[in-house]
Amino acid sequence: MAKMVLLPVLLSFLLLPFASLALTQDFCVADLTCSDTPAGYPCKSSVTANDFYYHGLAAKGKINPLIQAAVTPAFVGQFPGVNGLGISAARLDIEVGGVIPIHTHPAASELLFVTQGTVAAGFISSGSNTVYTKTLYPGDIMVFPQGLLHYQYNAGSTPAVGLVAFSGPNPGLQITDFALFANNLPSSVVEKVTFLDDATVKKLKSVLGGSG
Repeated sequence: MAKMVLLPVLLSFLLLPFASLALTQDFCVADLTCSDTPAGYPCKSSVTANDFYYHGLAAKGKINPLIQAAVTPAFVGQFPGVNGLGISAARLDIEVGGVIPIHTHPAASELLFVTQGTVAAGFISSGSNTVYTKTLYPGDIMVFPQGLLHYQYNAGSTPAVGLVAFSGPNPGLQITDFALFANNLPSSVVEKVTFLDDATVKKLKSVLGGSG
């Protein structure tokens, strides 16, 4: 019993040095010449004000003709100053009729702030598959919990723009359609696991650049 009581105390003492480092180090600008790790990039040795500044979201992103939309990231790979801070950002540009297809961010929650146009958005819960949807207008925000499938599309008659904040420096992105059909997984396997017929699978693979 005494050992069980002492265990949390010992763990606390073991963690104190790490807590001290976290409190005494103001930031850790990513050294992008090194590899990313689960704990983030190693710290850059020489830092300037430019490491904490990024202009890449000021202009409209390059529109993907297939989805008629653009996602411009300000993740740690583009904005090294967010390394270790638990934040990052992006810009969405969605043309009339455009869509950000169903996707997930495995490593972060998302907060969308609409600045222009009308955006229909929603996410699907993991347990009950409950769908939560809203139509968003300029000034509206919506949160998408980490890892859940979600989407956005232009529900208006003018281009839509949104700014996005993430709760991690490298939120990750997996678009469901591309994961299923833009790969070399044999069509017969895709058909089996999606219940789609052969013609539909091959059509989607052709559109999205898959093979097999």
